[in-house]
Amino acid sequence: MKKYTIIIIGSGFGGQASAVNLLKNNIQDFCILERREFMGGTWCQNTYPGAAVDVQSPLYSLSFEPYKWSQMFAEQSELQEYTNFVIDKYKLREKTITNTNVISIKWIDEDKLWEITTQDTTYRAQFIINASGPLSTPVIPDFKGKDTFKGKSFHTNNWDHSYDYKNKRVAIIGSGASAAQVIPTIAPDVKELHVFQRTPHWVLPRPDKKFSATERALLGNKLVYQAVRKTIYWSLETRVIGFKYSPFMLKMVAEREALAYLKKAIPDETLRKKVTPDFTIGCKRIILSSTLYPAYCRENVTLYDKTQGIKEIRENSIITQDGKEIELDLIIYSTGYDATDNAIAYPVIGKNNYSLQTFWKDYPRAYLGTAIPRFPNLFVITGPNTGIGHTSAIFVIEAQLLYIMKSIKKVLAEHKQSIEVKGEAEDQYTTMIHEEMKRTVWKSGGCKSWYQSKSGHVIAMFPGFSFTFRNMANNFKPKDHILS
Repeated sequence: MKKYTIIIIGSGFGGQASAVNLLKNNIQDFCILERREFMGGTWCQNTYPGAAVDVQSPLYSLSFEPYKWSQMFAEQSELQEYTNFVIDKYKLREKTITNTNVISIKWIDEDKLWEITTQDTTYRAQFIINASGPLSTPVIPDFKGKDTFKGKSFHTNNWDHSYDYKNKRVAIIGSGASAAQVIPTIAPDVKELHVFQRTPHWVLPRPDKKFSATERALLGNKLVYQAVRKTIYWSLETRVIGFKYSPFMLKMVAEREALAYLKKAIPDETLRKKVTPDFTIGCKRIILSSTLYPAYCRENVTLYDKTQGIKEIRENSIITQDGKEIELDLIIYSTGYDATDNAIAYPVIGKNNYSLQTFWKDYPRAYLGTAIPRFPNLFVITGPNTGIGHTSAIFVIEAQLLYIMKSIKKVLAEHKQSIEVKGEAEDQYTTMIHEEMKRTVWKSGGCKSWYQSKSGHVIAMFPGFSFTFRNMANNFKPKDHILS
């Protein structure tokens, strides 16, 4: 049985940032467990055509690691290069065990340690940082006849590059962020593209640009990089005013801009009606794309709304609700992830055999989205209510790590064994979060989104400015914790 001071589960940006923070604090006795055969998380796994980030690259990067980005919104290949650059610079491969799937974790109270069970061995660790990520478990709805389809099918998360989709009859199920990137990328090459949309999304043009050689060189300078990051950060932070404090601003500025863009990009009134949302902009994730609407207008692309949705999948076709049969070679599922109710895919057993699934039976919750009562020494990166709809998720991850590092260092410095957030502290925090959430567009905007759990609570998002979350995470409160 292998034992470490800290085990990190997951090697995406959350796991990488955690590992580098440990190294910077001279904590060497840790290990990263990665279920896949490769490291890197989201941007090494999601390789579908058109994959790119929807936050400006200089901000969507680790604050301590500047990079000479080639364009404002980096594509998947460049994000993968950056990910591997960070991994190699800090020699994280030496600290990582790949092909290791965590089956369960359990707190051993008498030893004040976590026991981590994988498919072929068991580990023990004083602390666990779960960085498996909320967008790591893809979901495919159980359509009638789904398993009878004899053509090719896969989720965007597991794109099969061995399959040549050119000149094929293709259906893509879903019209969210991933689909919005796939559709315009493959549309020129397929014979037919049938897009099944459950609900339309608000779309704004993508303000992308290629950086010149001079601009790229400047981005490699830490001072310039930080100045660019701050400029982008504060320009994006103003969006919270609309999301939470000013519905009028959303309607009169953002929604008006989106409607004007829609009218200009799609001349056909029938098609335009199909893609016009009936909820407030921002209630669901806003799609940034200058190519999606033109793709919908192509002759080989057909869009089906929910009234024409999928009734049944057959061996070689999809049957729509209105009885139309569509012959197909390939079905692409762009149907999202289990990002709220089952954000941690494996069983977690805390003190006195109490399970995380029991604690989360109503809805997922955590102090600062990071720590959970009755689960000592366990920290969750991108946990409940840490999502951010207007800026970089990496900013929030680094904010969480301010709290995590202070917690770990306090235990080690005081020669204790464990730290646990008090139940009343978590309850007070979670009550505040959902009270604040009532004022946001995610709760009152008139949509049903993946931001919400089955309970109806908005679980994915933090209801405020990201700097507010960072300040709370940085302000460690000993009175909210139990040291043992």
